[in-house]
Amino acid sequence: MVRIERDALGERELPADVYWGLQTLRAQENFPISGITEPPLMIDAYVLLKKAAAQANMELGLIPEHIGRAIIQAADEILQGNLRDQFPTDIFHQGAGTSFHMNVNEVLANRAIEILGGRKGDYSIVHPNDHVNFGQSTNDTFPTAMRIATRMALRDMFPVLDELTDAFAQKGKEFDHILKSGRTHLQDAVPIRLGQEFAAYAMTLRKCRRVLEFAAEQVEELGIGGSAAGTGLNTHPKYRFRVVELLREWTGIPFRPAEDLREAMQSQMPIQLVGSALRTLALELTRIVNDLRLLASGPLTGLAEINLPAVQPGSSIMPGKVNPSIPEMANMVCFQVIGNATTIDYAVQAGQLELNVMMPVMAYNALYSIQIMTNMMRQLDRLCVRGITANEERCRYYAETSPSLATALNPYVGYATAAEVVKQALRENRSIIDVVRERKLLTEEQIKEVFDPYKMTEPGIPGRT
Repeated sequence: MVRIERDALGERELPADVYWGLQTLRAQENFPISGITEPPLMIDAYVLLKKAAAQANMELGLIPEHIGRAIIQAADEILQGNLRDQFPTDIFHQGAGTSFHMNVNEVLANRAIEILGGRKGDYSIVHPNDHVNFGQSTNDTFPTAMRIATRMALRDMFPVLDELTDAFAQKGKEFDHILKSGRTHLQDAVPIRLGQEFAAYAMTLRKCRRVLEFAAEQVEELGIGGSAAGTGLNTHPKYRFRVVELLREWTGIPFRPAEDLREAMQSQMPIQLVGSALRTLALELTRIVNDLRLLASGPLTGLAEINLPAVQPGSSIMPGKVNPSIPEMANMVCFQVIGNATTIDYAVQAGQLELNVMMPVMAYNALYSIQIMTNMMRQLDRLCVRGITANEERCRYYAETSPSLATALNPYVGYATAAEVVKQALRENRSIIDVVRERKLLTEEQIKEVFDPYKMTEPGIPGRT
């Protein structure tokens, strides 16, 4: 069974049972690019926006009440998970997002027609443009939906980031008593406590969250009501404020109307800020998980200062081998997020005059980055960080045999004498403390004071302050 629909380019046959219409069909024919369709959260955001627009336009008397209520019911059904197979538009489609926008309009219109007792495609009952899209344009709805979706995704990501941060902080407390050799340039450095390393990782993630919070606040500004070029043509003066009010009420997110509708259409800087904040988080997490891999390297020929939980066999040929699988996965996710941020950068700078038409690729990359980063951090927390244990003896051995331990001698015997101690210790494969005792450079009480683990790893001069 088929139905016939017409647009400005002519008429075509469509399957009678689909809820999308002719513009969606043309998009499928024109853009068989990736096979990837719009993320569920982007569908949610766009449908939620259309619901708010229908409610506002109905309240303002701009569309008939029975049509407005039918559109709202159709939107609610989709938001509850129905008709999700009716959004086949490829993420790489017509500039500005017109193809996906019309996909949404057509599905809502055809379901509303059914609700009112008509047959799909009878747009004399509910029209995708004249009713579902009344007072709207792709140019203001797509960036608005993109920002709504991005902000909702960040809302879901923040608790996961907080849990990962807490996991590192807890390890910082658990390992606070463990002295180990610090390393700079990948060479032995003065001692540090293992807990201090992990506490620093937690602090880094807290700072990354603050950057993300700032970016999240920027995407809360919505340019809905700008219509085609930011002028608000064909919209009621109260319309945009009511739409934003409804979105704020329904989501619990403090969305606000754009200060300048032209700027909100010309510039997609808020999405770039999100991409940049995610890139910052990815760069820092890459550094942190690389540290975990180094600290856990071994078990016999590496540092082996910590143990990562074993999650699966590590080799198809070497029996018993276990790899740092979760940190490796985290690295790959971070690399992808960094690349996605670069795509967003290029898309954001490509705006011209009154519109940036590269929004579909921005939306996809921002949402994809948040999705994989959220899932990665959840697994990193649960399957790795919370199960890390310390090899205390290995840590202590490195700390006590490291030549850099002699740095604590500088205030007592001078740099030159301390250097001689280091040379002898390395030449004879002995500890710094043994050589100090042999040379009688310090008394036992002084040795105990100078090489106190906590005093060596906090500001001050051991034995003097």
